[in-house]
Amino acid sequence: MTARNRELLALVPASLLVTAGFAAIFIQESEQLSDVSLTYGAIFLGLCVAAHLVVRFTLPYADPYLLPLAAVLSCFGLVVIYRLNDEKAGQQAIWFVVGLVFFALAIIFLRDFRVLERYRYTVAFAGLVLLLAPRVPGIGQQVNGAYLGVSLGPISFQPSEFGKIAIVIFLAAYLRDTRQVLVQGARRILGVTLPPLKHFGPILAVWGLAMLMLVFIRDLGSSVMYFGAFLALLYVATNRLSFVTIGFGMFALGAWFFASTVGHVQERIAIRNDPFAPGVVDAEGYQIAQSLFAQADGGVFGTGFGSALLEVNGTPLLPAADTDLIYAVIVNELGLAGACGLLLVYLVFVQRGLKVAMIAQDSFSKLLATGLTAVLALQVFVIVGGVTKVIPLTGVTLPFVSYGGSSIVANFVLLALLLLVSDRARRPAHLR
Repeated sequence: MTARNRELLALVPASLLVTAGFAAIFIQESEQLSDVSLTYGAIFLGLCVAAHLVVRFTLPYADPYLLPLAAVLSCFGLVVIYRLNDEKAGQQAIWFVVGLVFFALAIIFLRDFRVLERYRYTVAFAGLVLLLAPRVPGIGQQVNGAYLGVSLGPISFQPSEFGKIAIVIFLAAYLRDTRQVLVQGARRILGVTLPPLKHFGPILAVWGLAMLMLVFIRDLGSSVMYFGAFLALLYVATNRLSFVTIGFGMFALGAWFFASTVGHVQERIAIRNDPFAPGVVDAEGYQIAQSLFAQADGGVFGTGFGSALLEVNGTPLLPAADTDLIYAVIVNELGLAGACGLLLVYLVFVQRGLKVAMIAQDSFSKLLATGLTAVLALQVFVIVGGVTKVIPLTGVTLPFVSYGGSSIVANFVLLALLLLVSDRARRPAHLR
């Protein structure tokens, strides 16, 4: 069976999950099985097949599993959001279609994605503008204490979702040019390999950007995500664990300093450390406390779709259940087994992304695939770690699952870039 046929066949289970999920919700809410669930499943399959046809005719050698995995994650999001709010589910379905359109446009107009390498500084500037836009007076929006959104008239979006792609493109292009200099000019001091001071600037610059996001934008999740992706790229580019150790130490030192001196950072950490403290659990710690209660209530196999208690007398028990805490809803209704299934899909997606990086023939492609995969993996870690109290809770979305147009569109562009790299890497040598 060819790769494209495997891809097409793998899209069928995703549509069946949509059908089964909506059927379970209808049975739970009205005790009736509606054929609408079949209609939703057929529409979902049709949209995925349309995306498959774009890949089939433009990227015949691309990885056959990345698109089906993204489809499975998207169906999780659509079903759970519908269970929470059918109006938002309709909006999410529209954004899913928009994401597929951007997915197709990215594939068609970036067939030779290596052109991005020539515009690295333009892309970097655009990425910085996107990251800092939420702090611009008049258009910036503060969400749960963090500056994440931008409002332009009737349009609201989170520019950091697109900024993560721009920063990864720049870092991949920059490290592609400087990796040899970093390695050849390095010196060993007390058993630690240090890069040349004049080339240590990028590490300091990205460290400074991470600290800026931590303090100025108040977004710990994005700070961890960007700097973690940079360290992954740095390790792949130089094969020097000492560079990663230095970078991690710098981030830990900076985070400790700001956690000790900046009020809102201290508050986030204090809430994470003890969300059940008197005076905290009913205020700042309410969201994380209810998240933990919801996950504990789910048990191993969950309470079932539509069975989670989300509000009492109109008061929500899980604030932002369709965005920040959607993982807690999944654990509550599908249990630990369902949550592990969701995380397993993410793990397979990350594995396929890293495999694309491993087989890529040129340095820029290898670094780009690594960076894109690392960003997505760290984003999952940040949101899941936040709702399980491993790290402070932040406003990062769960890729392809959480409600939000910016997130789903940006992640479909990320998927398109991975498929572009994959197609070139798997293509026969005489066709590259």
